[in-house]
Amino acid sequence: MMIQGIGAAPGIAIGKAFVLPTWEWELPDQKMDAVDLAKEIERLYEGIRTSKDEIEYIKNEFKEIVGDEESSIFDAHLAILEDPAFMSEIQGIIQRQYKAAEVAVKEAIDHFVTMFDLLDDEYMKERALDIKDVGNRLLKHLLGAPEITLPSDTQPYILVAKELSPSQLAHLNPDYVLGIITMIGGKTSHSAIMARALGIPLVSGLENKLTKPILTGDQLIVDGDNGQVYINPDSHITERYTELHSKILKKKQQLELLASVDALTKDGAELHLAANISSVKELDLALKYGAKGVGLFRTEFLYMDRPSLPSEQEQFEIYRQVAEKMGNYPVVIRTLDIGGDKELDYFTLPEEDNPFLGYRAIRISLDHKELFKTQLLAILRASAYGGVRIMYPMISSVDEVRRANEILREAMAELDERGTPYNRDIPVGIMIEIPAAVTIADLLTEEADFFSIGTNDLVQYVLAVDRMNEQIAHMYHPYHPAILRMLKMTVDAAHQSGIPVSVCGEMAGDERSIPIWLKLGVDHLSMSIQSLLKVKHRTLNTSAEEAVKLAEECFTMRTSLEIEQLLTDYVDSTK
Repeated sequence: MMIQGIGAAPGIAIGKAFVLPTWEWELPDQKMDAVDLAKEIERLYEGIRTSKDEIEYIKNEFKEIVGDEESSIFDAHLAILEDPAFMSEIQGIIQRQYKAAEVAVKEAIDHFVTMFDLLDDEYMKERALDIKDVGNRLLKHLLGAPEITLPSDTQPYILVAKELSPSQLAHLNPDYVLGIITMIGGKTSHSAIMARALGIPLVSGLENKLTKPILTGDQLIVDGDNGQVYINPDSHITERYTELHSKILKKKQQLELLASVDALTKDGAELHLAANISSVKELDLALKYGAKGVGLFRTEFLYMDRPSLPSEQEQFEIYRQVAEKMGNYPVVIRTLDIGGDKELDYFTLPEEDNPFLGYRAIRISLDHKELFKTQLLAILRASAYGGVRIMYPMISSVDEVRRANEILREAMAELDERGTPYNRDIPVGIMIEIPAAVTIADLLTEEADFFSIGTNDLVQYVLAVDRMNEQIAHMYHPYHPAILRMLKMTVDAAHQSGIPVSVCGEMAGDERSIPIWLKLGVDHLSMSIQSLLKVKHRTLNTSAEEAVKLAEECFTMRTSLEIEQLLTDYVDSTK
């Protein structure tokens, strides 16, 4: 039987199920005597202290495995235990309703979870799980309940749960957890983020789709790429997935042999490949796979899943580490890009009907000058340690670049006063991801040292298609003739003014795009780490002369489907 869910973390897992039981709390139903209320409040605070100590311990252990970014998820859990609204709700129930501490905690959890679930916001729904996780930890200490025991680390298994909290995931040994299935959750949950960091395939969203429950011992196949789960599959499906899994592992091993090879076509044209990263821990793998720099450091992830803004020193330490690890290679640090689908728990953004066309990225930075300057100070300080470059996101006008550079000059003056070293000639570039920026690209070249084309947003804005909207996702076509024209306009404007241009969206990591980049003469491509070796392999098997002729034909075609089919056929023919 195959069940279609949500592919929340990629990969294939084959093995037996271990079903995590759902804990049912047995809570006292009698009211407390008034004289015992102070004792209940003290029990509550003792439980909070124990819970906080436990979370700190888990956070530090988890940091050793996946690094600072993912372990900072537990800062959000600590923040919940320190949240005045959450604690006031619990104390109010104890004092007004004469209820035991554990009953008050359970009612407070239910109240906040229900409130979050009613919001028409997927991100906030996912945060409800954090409230549950923290509340259940507190309940466990108040009740003296034991931890649910996972299988001993002797036999690998696929973990099945109604939902899986970050705390539970932090206790798992990734060497023995082959895959994960959850009934609730999605791609944006903290558990999904952590599963991806640990490299564990995860399929979620199976609630109400099972005709009968999965049982411990059932044979399972988890396809995290396609969001599919097979329960007790027949031998043909098992053989097919076993063969596919083996091929994936074998291909990965073969590709890794190319890490130190330059991305040269058969006739000597070179593509410079860099990595998109969100944290320091990704650098070792990027270097292992032969990345020649960081073409996009998404700094917004340093601000997420924590209780407050990161300080200048905290940011500097991270940017410095990246610069030092990359040596002489360029490191392009994009300034804060929040808004749209990226929110900060502690930084309230206005409710918007159309957030992707609203208050986000450089617009927020220019309105919150101190926040912006703090980040610029940290980036400038890190520029003394390597090839750091600054990049502004979502630029739509010359005025925005000038205002951003004015704040950058203020940051430089402040560092001069401190006597702090930095690169006075640090390159400053902009993201080209809005159609307005493409049409005035010639004007923007006079304000920027380089361009980086963000194809994800550019495609979305040019075609007016939200690719996360299932009803119109089929209309999201990166190879639409309008997109190719926009790419050409941007690259031509940059090169006519003598500035380099890179591509850092998903098209950069799409093997089919290689003829387009060779034709346009794009200087750098920056992509997900997992795409580096695949793109390099395809480049090594490509003739630049043939590819350019093919791309020229693409520019004469009238429909996306024709262009995409031609490029797909070309890639298939050169495998």
